[in-house]
Amino acid sequence: QVQLVESGGGLVQAGGSLRLSCVVSGRIFIPNVLGWFRQAPGKEREFVAALTWSGSSTYYSDSVKGRFTISKDNAKNVVYLQIISLKPEGTAVYYCAAARRLQATAVAYEYEYWGQGTQVTVSS
Repeated sequence: QVQLVESGGGLVQAGGSLRLSCVVSGRIFIPNVLGWFRQAPGKEREFVAALTWSGSSTYYSDSVKGRFTISKDNAKNVVYLQIISLKPEGTAVYYCAAARRLQATAVAYEYEYWGQGTQVTVSS
């Protein structure tokens, strides 16, 4: 079983920054692909960023490039999402997800494991 626990969300003013964390644990294995998604009220879940434990490449949606940075700490089994220049439209529940794949993917249904989410609210 794989567990993902997010933290770091909160209320922040537009233009501010946050760092979200996702602690990954698994009794047998750690999935190779870790991603961040977000879901705003009334909208579908949206891909934000992803990386692989085994590599150094990172992947971002066009809407967040330049403001979001995904990174990992292999020793601690933690994936981070650093967000700068937050915008009010960034208000959403941010989810950490994991997939047993060789390559990263932006498709939500290809992720088998999900965290409970952390709320990010950006005030204007």
